[in-house]
Amino acid sequence: MKYLARFIMWLAGWKYKGELPTEKKAVIISVPHTSNWDFIWGELAFLSQGIPAFILMKKEFFFFPLGMILRALRVIPVDRGNKDSQLVDQMVKEFKSRDSMYLCITPEGSRKKRKKWKKGFLVIAKAAGVPVYLGRIDYKEKFCEVGPLFWPTGQPDADLEYIMGTYRDAHPKFPENFSCGN
Repeated sequence: MKYLARFIMWLAGWKYKGELPTEKKAVIISVPHTSNWDFIWGELAFLSQGIPAFILMKKEFFFFPLGMILRALRVIPVDRGNKDSQLVDQMVKEFKSRDSMYLCITPEGSRKKRKKWKKGFLVIAKAAGVPVYLGRIDYKEKFCEVGPLFWPTGQPDADLEYIMGTYRDAHPKFPENFSCGN
């Protein structure tokens, strides 16, 4: 799969840029998220580098046969309408039960423009005692990267404000659907 993913990226003019994650466990955020293509390029980037990332995706995509394919790609269905789903607890248990785990989350939570990003990734990372890698998908230069490491401080509002600021120069597929607090 690694070489097939690299070949597909090469054919499309895409590349993986930067270092591989050095931490054995981490949350990786994928920003910007304005298109379904973000999943394709992000997954190909992970596969091309042998990064075994789990991805959260709304449960509505888990219909037959797509659900089987998504599960094979380590995609975890999420019930976004159920506030009692205990997703944080579930993800913390997953981190604690594994020697290595990368959990990829899109903090925008939607491909539509949102003024506020979701803070769940920070809550999960802090509760699990893992860092956050600031991942990026860049449509202008056609690259994906895991990005710099960030350790949550326990102050999600301040952390989120800082993180959103690091993406002010992002190049999403649909710029009109992207907001990083500006």
